[in-house]
Amino acid sequence: MREDYSPHLQWTAAQAPLLRDELLRLANQNSGSFNPRGVRAVAEMLAPRFSALGASAQWFELPPSRSTADDGTQRERAVGPALRLRLRPEAPLQVFLGGHLDTVYGAEHPFQTARFIDEDTVHGPGVADLKGGLLAMWLALATLERTPWRERVGWEVLLNPDEEIGSTGSAPLLAEAAQRHRFGLIYEPSFPDGSLASSRKGSGNFEILVHGRAAHAGRNPQDGRNAIAAAARVIDAINGLQREGVTINPAYVRGGGPLNVIPDFCLFKFNVRTQQAGDEPWLQGELDRIFRAHGGDGIVFELRGGFTRPPKPLGAAQERLMDWVLDCGRALQRPLAFKPTGGCCDGNNLAAHGLPNLDNLGVVGRDIHSDRETMRYSSLGERAQLSALLLMRVASGEWSWT
Repeated sequence: MREDYSPHLQWTAAQAPLLRDELLRLANQNSGSFNPRGVRAVAEMLAPRFSALGASAQWFELPPSRSTADDGTQRERAVGPALRLRLRPEAPLQVFLGGHLDTVYGAEHPFQTARFIDEDTVHGPGVADLKGGLLAMWLALATLERTPWRERVGWEVLLNPDEEIGSTGSAPLLAEAAQRHRFGLIYEPSFPDGSLASSRKGSGNFEILVHGRAAHAGRNPQDGRNAIAAAARVIDAINGLQREGVTINPAYVRGGGPLNVIPDFCLFKFNVRTQQAGDEPWLQGELDRIFRAHGGDGIVFELRGGFTRPPKPLGAAQERLMDWVLDCGRALQRPLAFKPTGGCCDGNNLAAHGLPNLDNLGVVGRDIHSDRETMRYSSLGERAQLSALLLMRVASGEWSWT
């Protein structure tokens, strides 16, 4: 016999309007990936909500993020801490929930203030990606904790500080979590039409340091080896690579100096999106070929970086989760749809370690990663109900994950 979940879902709906000020408070606190104090401040705002549900808290200081500066030297930049919250780790069914604390808007970015531009639209940094989703996650768990079935499910929340820069520091925490849970729920924003992601592409970030030889541009240019010219040839070759499902984005070039000096250094950075595991060795082979074709005679290429997230394909367990959420959407009279995407997130990391997961159960927003970012506020309650219903159905035994 199916349980009556409606009283609990009504409570969820009643709580969502009360979180308006909290959303603005979270969004108005800058938490750019390289603002450790800001990231910690957001975690400290959220921690009491989860602790009030009975969860234990554990903080993790993560290693700094490493990247290549414009002069080719490697630099380290601090990131904020990760926060893990756990309740009932002894329960028979363990569920992982995740969301990131950081945004793409640094402390120096002009986009710093969130506001309601009408009754149901919030404009502000991170309102959709991902601070609205963090509140939807909390509200779903708060709903579960009011039910008589809660003891059957244990849950873990990981709030990480570096998702927007690849989750390199928090990757071990995600890998560890994947081993002790049955499935995962991630609160990235949905698509603007409310759709959810099915399969996801993988991603890699690469840096090419081009070393040449300096010389006087007028007196003895023949003795120089122009690193910028060599970089241009390599950029053109990489940009021209073709393989179905693979996209390459040349995104950053720095080099040169005085106009009367043959430049001896150029830095080039690019991103790659992959669709299948075989795309990674293919790219590595193509880069080797390009370097052989354009290197030598005083030009040297140095490759840094690599693939950070593998593709997230569909599997039987993934499709089962998708079917569950589609059924929850129908029960709530909010039909849903899934579609593939070229974006990637922590759901890729979890899937790579064997954990099936749904990874954009957060709020409905648009224009993320821009100063036009908005969120449909009513979607906070809707998405919290969606997750709460899924969790209640599992906890009550209506659905069994065996």
